[in-house]
Amino acid sequence: MEVRVQSRDIEKALRTLKKKLQLDGVLGELKKRRFYEKPSVKKKRKQLEAQKRKRKLIRRSRPVGSPRPGNGGDAKMGRQTVPAAEK
Repeated sequence: MEVRVQSRDIEKALRTLKKKLQLDGVLGELKKRRFYEKPSVKKKRKQLEAQKRKRKLIRRSRPVGSPRPGNGGDAKMGRQTVPAAEK
């Protein structure tokens, strides 16, 4: 990885370096490896990350305005559903 300093603008070069490190995932990896993580904790963390990715994928694939699956529709909003005959 290389960042060039142009016209003695070190602050800009530092920002660029930090951005590149973050995009490559180096900073996150350093943070994770700062302390030892037991295999059971690592497995649990990876499972939670996978669930989060799956929920995000489902959320993005759903059409805009469609109700979320499994939330009971209007019931969670405090509204009661009334049969069509009573309306």
